[in-house]
Amino acid sequence: MRNRDLADSRVDNLDAPPPEPAPMRILYIDIDSCRPDHLGCYGYHRDTSPAMDAVARDGLVCRNTYTSDAPCLPSRTAFYSGRFGIRSGVVGHGHTAAEPRRFGLQRGFRDPFGEQGLASQLQAAGLHTAMVSPFGQRHSAHWFYAGFHEIHNTGMNGNESAEHVMPVVRKWLEDRGGGDDWYLHVNFWDPHTPYRVPASYGDPFGDEPLPPHLDDEDLICRHLSKTGPHSAGDLGMYGGGQVEGHPRTVEAIKDKASMRNWIDGYDTAIRYVDDQIRWIVDRLKELGIYEDTAIIISADHGENQGELGIYGEHGTADVATCRIPMIIKWPGGVRGEVDDALHYNVDFAPTLVELMGREPCPIWDGQSYAQTVRSGASDGREDLVISQNCHVCQRSVRWDRWLYMRTYHDGFHLFPREMLFDLAQDPHEQNDIAGSHPEICREGAWRLMRWHDEQMLKMSRTCGDSTDPMWTVIREGGPFHALHEGSRYRQSPLPGYLARLEASGRAEGARKLRARYREFLTGDA
Repeated sequence: MRNRDLADSRVDNLDAPPPEPAPMRILYIDIDSCRPDHLGCYGYHRDTSPAMDAVARDGLVCRNTYTSDAPCLPSRTAFYSGRFGIRSGVVGHGHTAAEPRRFGLQRGFRDPFGEQGLASQLQAAGLHTAMVSPFGQRHSAHWFYAGFHEIHNTGMNGNESAEHVMPVVRKWLEDRGGGDDWYLHVNFWDPHTPYRVPASYGDPFGDEPLPPHLDDEDLICRHLSKTGPHSAGDLGMYGGGQVEGHPRTVEAIKDKASMRNWIDGYDTAIRYVDDQIRWIVDRLKELGIYEDTAIIISADHGENQGELGIYGEHGTADVATCRIPMIIKWPGGVRGEVDDALHYNVDFAPTLVELMGREPCPIWDGQSYAQTVRSGASDGREDLVISQNCHVCQRSVRWDRWLYMRTYHDGFHLFPREMLFDLAQDPHEQNDIAGSHPEICREGAWRLMRWHDEQMLKMSRTCGDSTDPMWTVIREGGPFHALHEGSRYRQSPLPGYLARLEASGRAEGARKLRARYREFLTGDA
């Protein structure tokens, strides 16, 4: 083309309508209690996740993503609000701290969830938002539904298995999947205790070895003598773990055979969900939209499976509970890449909207890593502060190779005030080295204090009050699942649990718990 012709062509193009934006389809798969290191794409030795692994090969695997607030209600509230629990006010599973903070005079016609929640922002971008989940009803978290056009409540309050979820998903994809501009949140529950996969599914891992750190009689013996909810002898929180109608659960982990049954139940649940993801991916391919559909596979939290002596519970502010899978297949993004940088779950909201060409909301606490999704360039955080206020009251700092944990209420586990773990040498948190590394503990405490000061300053500027909700939890009798002080609405489980400990050969643990909680048991300091 001659130069003159090229110039004329450019002028003519000024009058042409802008190109139509590409259709946007986003599938978010939310697997309750799914810890990443039990997935193949995160290095697990069992074949639990072939379908998820295939999606991972087409996208990005973020190895160090953590929920800012655990477990279920605080985590999903943080994810959709884009804010840490200390700011939203939702850090508990009951009482005041299970409700969003009041904004008072700063609240407009709509509240922050309606105006600046992630789902509301997706609506504003023109996406049809839909959810298949019972979660809002399970936790009376009606703000969880803010910004969704469609809400399909599978109706069993989190007790459903995948066979109850998939008929709704199949119908939705048949009715709307082939269309443009949608966001679909699908919630699976099978890895959450009690392990509920139908017996007819079989035992796909019966001949495969256990994770090496759990194949240890000495560890099982130590954990069996431990006190605390969901310890090896108290898998049902404050009692035995066998659940009628759920043959994959066990009464207690007392030997390698029961350990195998327990871990096999968890891994089978992940594989069962993976089968459903395979069907969804195959259907997207049949519709001809797999390549153009963004797929995110994640979780609300992980699961302790031996860490800190806890099994089948998401009850601490540590790697086991707070580290989550984050697999992102983005059209035009990287394929087969791994990201080792530190991210929060609240970082996903600004990442997603930036990938869509929009600006994050000022109220959000997240930090976008969209460039990592696009090109693989690392863009993470220096450290993370992770919190738990439902089973214990803990805040922890994750940085470099370290996990520094600070306990304010031990949830009847007899945790010390400070714990420190070298994750490079001890990824499963079996050896607390706080006593031999006071300088690292001081650094962890400094990082925690720095984060706390930043959050309190933000609250003083943007919230109706500036109360740290963790202290509200403690003032109201302790974590909802480990109340040291009962009320007219809910009794403390501690007196009954002390009797159980004494009856099961753990009288020394009962003695120590009585000493620690004497003020609340007797009224004497």
